[in-house]
Formats: sequence, structure tokens, C-alpha cells
Amino acid sequence: MTRIAIRSAVPADYPVIAQLTVAAYRHDWQVTPGHPYERVLANVADRATAGELLVAEDQQTGRILGSVLFVLPGSRYAELAGPGEGEFRTLAVDPAAQRRGVGRALVQAVLDRAVAHGCKAVVISVRDFATAAHRLYETFGFVRTPERDWSPRRGINLWALRLDLPATAGDEPRR
Repeated sequence: MTRIAIRSAVPADYPVIAQLTVAAYRHDWQVTPGHPYERVLANVADRATAGELLVAEDQQTGRILGSVLFVLPGSRYAELAGPGEGEFRTLAVDPAAQRRGVGRALVQAVLDRAVAHGCKAVVISVRDFATAAHRLYETFGFVRTPERDWSPRRGINLWALRLDLPATAGDEPRR
């Protein structure tokens, strides 16, 4: 089994992150070669200024296996996050490293960041047909919130998922 370390991305990582993100989105049929969204996916430097960009790294080889962006409400990359919520975007795992726990490690890192920031919940938008992603998020307890589903353009249907985080000592009781 691959031993995975999660760390903050540095600018030297950006070209690898760009390449693996585009490859992952192509592999999952979320974009086709030459699709305009590939430019957004490859613009890692811009994404990194909007929140905390994390990478999953193979501890033995140092190879970057995946990445994710964690943002708070008000970030230009936040699509769903409201007060008290964290959000993650562009979770991508190198197709050659999929099904090895990389995505799970990145989601857990996002949840840990959200707790550290005092968030009460974490939200994400996910393509309606991304069944492998749906299964992963369900294992963490994310639930669909259809009233927040949305479509950035015709033919692209995004489901909203939310995970309420456990209350910590000193928090007000949830209602």
C-alpha cells in the first residue's frame, strides 16, 4: 500500500498539479481534450491564491499523486460555502494512482482543515455522473442537498453535497 503524506503545495509543484488535474478530469470524462475548462484546471497558480492548495505525495518516491483546494466562504473559488462552511474544489488524483487511498487522504485533510478553521460543515459540488466520487464522499457521511444543486451551463449538472462536522468543546449546541 502506498504511504501518503499530505502537505501544502509550493510553486514548484504547480506544473505537476496542472498535468495530473487535467489528466484526472479527462480520465473521469469531466472534460475532453481541448475543452476550455482545461485552462482553468491547469491554472494552478490562480487557484493557489484562493485558498489552501494541498497535495498528496507518495512518501517513498516523493511523487505527487493528487491535489485539492480548500476554501472558505467569500473566496472567488467558493461556489457553495456559506457562513460556517468550508468547501473543497478540484479534487484530482493521478489516474495511475487511483484506488490507492489518495482521494480519501485528501478529503480527510480537507475535513481536518475545516475543523481547524472552526467550520460547522463542509460542502462540495460534484458532477451528477461521478459515481466513484459520490461513493467516496458517502463513506465520509456527505449527503446530497438537492436544493443547492446547480448548473454552470447547459448539460453540466452539479450536485451539492454537505457534511456536518462534529461539534467541538465550547461550541454552541446545534439546532
